[in-house]
Amino acid sequence: MKINTIYNEDCLDTMARMPDGFVDLTVTSPPYDNLRSYKNKVGENWGEHIWKPIIKELFRVTKVGGVVVWVVGDATIKGSETGTSFRQALWAMDCGFRLHDTMIYHKNNPLPLHHNRYQPSFEYMFVFSNGRPEIFIPIKDICTYKHKEKRGYIRLPSGETKQFNSDRGKRYKYRHNIFSYNLGKTSKHPAIYPDALANDHIISWSNPGDLVYDPFMGSGTTAKMSVLAGRNYIGSEISKEYCEIAEQRISLIYHV
Repeated sequence: MKINTIYNEDCLDTMARMPDGFVDLTVTSPPYDNLRSYKNKVGENWGEHIWKPIIKELFRVTKVGGVVVWVVGDATIKGSETGTSFRQALWAMDCGFRLHDTMIYHKNNPLPLHHNRYQPSFEYMFVFSNGRPEIFIPIKDICTYKHKEKRGYIRLPSGETKQFNSDRGKRYKYRHNIFSYNLGKTSKHPAIYPDALANDHIISWSNPGDLVYDPFMGSGTTAKMSVLAGRNYIGSEISKEYCEIAEQRISLIYHV
């Protein structure tokens, strides 16, 4: 099938044409419990009958060693969070994925809400892998504290501690698995995620030239950041209007 293309169709139709182990990395954010109104009623009636076959098919098309980054949150209905995100993670494991990491997308500027709970300011970023991830290129941040002695301690299953060499005395360290971003903004799509979020996962879990897929392409963030990072992409998007927005965003890269 043609790469560097966004297909205006249901993602199950796109994946049906993919051979097994076709995709290196998927970075996506599915509809959240009908939280938002999407074009062509994409987000309506979003339930297990929709996301279960999608996750199952994602496992089939993901190469051994490949990764799926699934950015998701839950609605609150009648005072209770739905827990759909957890059910999706458990289903992914039932399909054969490893739950390689449960990461957090922390929002620096969440929309203010008034209710009897603390301000919600994060979403899950489940990192599923088909076997052991083949690629991990960790993002490193500058240490805020430098210890003169390059030593640290780890607690063993027995409860004892063991000394080991650490990065504390170095200038850089692996980023924690809580990534903080300002909310993405667009007037034409209800749920855009930040460019930096897509970029950080693309450069962490793939190499230049790899194929990145987004089954819910929306306004094209995954495709745009794949191009900028030197990766190939394929997208599925059921809304013709959103496909046009995505194509416009990608075309701007080549006209800068």
